[in-house]
Amino acid sequence: MSWQASVANALLRVMVRRRWKEWQPGADGARLLRRVFGQPRALRDARAKSARITKVADGAVHGEWVLPRDGVVEGGRTILYLHGGGYVFCTEETHRALTTTLANLARARVFAPAYRLAPEHPFPAAVDDALAAAAWLFEQGVDPARTIVAGDSAGGGLALALLLARRDAGLAPMAGAYLLSPWTDLAGTGESMTSNRDRDAMFASGRIAEFAREYLGSVPPTHPLASPLYADLAGLPPLVIQAGSDEVLLDDSRRLAERARAAGVEVSIETWPGVPHVWQLWTPYLPEARDALARAVAWITARVPATSPSVHA
Repeated sequence: MSWQASVANALLRVMVRRRWKEWQPGADGARLLRRVFGQPRALRDARAKSARITKVADGAVHGEWVLPRDGVVEGGRTILYLHGGGYVFCTEETHRALTTTLANLARARVFAPAYRLAPEHPFPAAVDDALAAAAWLFEQGVDPARTIVAGDSAGGGLALALLLARRDAGLAPMAGAYLLSPWTDLAGTGESMTSNRDRDAMFASGRIAEFAREYLGSVPPTHPLASPLYADLAGLPPLVIQAGSDEVLLDDSRRLAERARAAGVEVSIETWPGVPHVWQLWTPYLPEARDALARAVAWITARVPATSPSVHA
């Protein structure tokens, strides 16, 4: 673990984990978390300067296109990025550190939709919006076979729900999924909820299941489109998963990988020591973030090679 990761963990314990313990269900709790996990406009605008960003508002689909700084996309390579935030907080703008880096390194166009958040819009609103965003992309002429879906934390679970829903509807499969510390078990039954309870710098594990009810409402936490860990995973495209060794959500990744393999899905999982939850967001400050994203981009470009000439998007 780098000294930068140690500093990041210390900051998160002071600035986030303490506030997480203060959280209470309902609208006031949602506003608290949206303040804690928000970003100053200046920081979001600074990230925007590293790529070409265009806002989208087309009927029910909202979000933003993120293109490489020079506009060059290789072979129509596309990433549909679903941000994390427990289905309650964060936006496509708070995750620009990830979307701009992926666009530039992968020579890809990234679409980051603004899906509806709980508690105002509980399950299945986020799944419906992810499905609508994918359908909109493919109606624009984007090729599903050259599209990777990616997501962190709740966005990772949402990426899996999207793949499952499209599979069940008989729709064209996507090229694969890149999952960053995905939240796949809203029932909170993983052993790491206990073993990493004191090591996780961000989350108090005892509140995970309670927090999940903000999104679930009366829906059981084992519903396969809310907790893909409990789904039939057969027929999904290849998955690459990255998680931190000290996360309370570590077993959400480990068990997903085990069940995906058992279902015949090609899956790779990487466990990184000592890093905070979704450490990839800390690029360029953490060397582990740069390394993890470089490894993911190598996988993405291998899954979706530049089979046609590069074009200016």
